[in-house]
Amino acid sequence: MGEREIELTDEHNVLATYLIETPYPLERAAEVMAGEQSTGTFVSVPGETPELKARHAAKVVSIKELGAYDAPSLPDCYIPPDMGKPVYRRALVQLSFPLHNFGPSLPNLLAAVAGNLYELREFSGLRLVDLELPQPFAARYPGPKFGIEGTRKLAGVYDRPIIGTIIKPSIGLPLSEYGPMVRELAEAGLDFIKDDELCGNPLYASFEQRVEAAMAEIERAADRTGKKLMYAFNITGDIDEMKRNHDIVLQAGGTCVMVSINSVGWSGVAHLRQYTELPVHGHRNQWGAMTRCPLLGMSFTAYQKLCRLAGVDHLHTNGLDSKFTESNESVAQSITDCLTPMLGGYTVMPVLSSAQWAGSAVSTYGAVRSLDVIHLAGGGILAHPDGTAAGVRSMQQGWEAAVQGIDLNTYAGTHSELQRAMEAFGKR
Repeated sequence: MGEREIELTDEHNVLATYLIETPYPLERAAEVMAGEQSTGTFVSVPGETPELKARHAAKVVSIKELGAYDAPSLPDCYIPPDMGKPVYRRALVQLSFPLHNFGPSLPNLLAAVAGNLYELREFSGLRLVDLELPQPFAARYPGPKFGIEGTRKLAGVYDRPIIGTIIKPSIGLPLSEYGPMVRELAEAGLDFIKDDELCGNPLYASFEQRVEAAMAEIERAADRTGKKLMYAFNITGDIDEMKRNHDIVLQAGGTCVMVSINSVGWSGVAHLRQYTELPVHGHRNQWGAMTRCPLLGMSFTAYQKLCRLAGVDHLHTNGLDSKFTESNESVAQSITDCLTPMLGGYTVMPVLSSAQWAGSAVSTYGAVRSLDVIHLAGGGILAHPDGTAAGVRSMQQGWEAAVQGIDLNTYAGTHSELQRAMEAFGKR
């Protein structure tokens, strides 16, 4: 990051699209947004000359009205005494920000497009829904170092999804049980394991001890089977701690590291991307606080672009029919967003998880028509009635049926692992 000279011109702008709700005239509300996030404040100041505004002010590109409502979505919108009964109008607003105001910098980009906007009293709802970024960002942030192709090469998995699981229990598993669990999963032919985000460097089983225990079993299994399982170790921590943890995994022969994006920030991820010699598995825990209110925060469409710039190679999207509140339509769009090239073509590998099992493959493939996913099943593998190996096979069989367009019940008739998975998980 930062190795190449970047020349900015007046044509380099960031386009940010917002969903807003306001009782004020839409044109006025949009101008308040543009002014607050560039040259303006609540009153005119002496230095705010027409020449300065012409060069540095954010501009309103478009306003598309969506509808009107009697009640506000969020509290504390200011209603002047002379307004009368307010009507809350929603609209999609696109603003253009001159890049020379802040340069191709992720932290300063966020200050511009998602800074104090959320507190403005003219709004009863405001959400960043998309970003269009100019090419200087690609020069500064080269994106995923490994991406889909590099991940497949290290995992040795082609022409099908990467099938994985999560170490459970999430927290509290002693070292004496940790190694045997990894051994069982590796010998079952699993492609991928990740740490739960809750497990970082606990006092009862330090990070270094866990890496040593897991990699010993992974290497032994690889010697016997010829297949080396990919394990995403959770290296989340302070900046220096992440570097130390990354190096521990690398020196132990590991092939992936995991980081909680929202815990370390996009700058922390970008710093990791500079030195990492392993794919970065990006977990989005805390994401619900940023997105669950539909008139606040930001959309995944915008979020995943920022994560890609920072340099994650894999990114969690939820799975269809999961235990969370997100709709299947939203999850499918998130997966599609990750696979849609940006800024020179780089993509990020979607990670599907949460209440997934063999049958999830059918709805997933039907929705996104792609095999370029990491499909994680915790209970769907670990709780299979015939054991872990049968759980892994059932996931593979679910995808075989989905891709071949064969009814799940029909395929299960000749594949016992899938049949048993359907009996165990199909009526949840």
